Amino acid sequence: MLHYVTTNDGKLAEADDYLDEVTQFDFDYTEIQAADPAPIAAHGARAAYRRVDGPVLVDDAGLFLEGFDGFPGPYSAFVENTLGIDTVWRLADAELDDHRAAFRCVLAYCDGESFDASPDPVDRGDRVAAAATGADADEDNDTTETDLPVKLFEGVVRGQLVPPRGDGGFGYDPIFEYDGTTMAEMGPAEKNAISHRGRALEKFAEWYAQR
Repeated sequence: MLHYVTTNDGKLAEADDYLDEVTQFDFDYTEIQAADPAPIAAHGARAAYRRVDGPVLVDDAGLFLEGFDGFPGPYSAFVENTLGIDTVWRLADAELDDHRAAFRCVLAYCDGESFDASPDPVDRGDRVAAAATGADADEDNDTTETDLPVKLFEGVVRGQLVPPRGDGGFGYDPIFEYDGTTMAEMGPAEKNAISHRGRALEKFAEWYAQR
């Protein structure tokens, strides 16, 4: 059984659209700080695998603004909760000529085994965790040279930031426009069809079927 580490029922429902047997696993692992979602998700997958001792899937996602060198990126939830999306739009509009942005999601899979070579990357060491925790790593932050390999799958949706429009969705959906429509103006089916998480799940599901 594949364990998807999340407390978000919506994420699990989206995963159910791509995977035959997946169950929710509520595990509050220590999240490291990094400018890219890949090492964050990889570290979470290692910690979750050590807890459940079975196949696990962890995701990390965010909104990346090209004009701000990717900010807020992995800090998107914190920025949304502290500044709010209206402030993010005002800052981008006031400071940037380029409003291009992207939603990115990285799925990290770990089952304790090695992986064959493929186009999708494999993280073979928790290097960011080592830098974050120093020499005294605990069980969730094991940083030995023989650390668990983690397979990574990324999904990206590119668009631009616009003034808030629409009443649906959540998070940054009202200020993220894709092909002329904000995510908040889309219905669930339309949004899921272009979802960054869905694109990552589609890649993962195709690979996982052969695992």
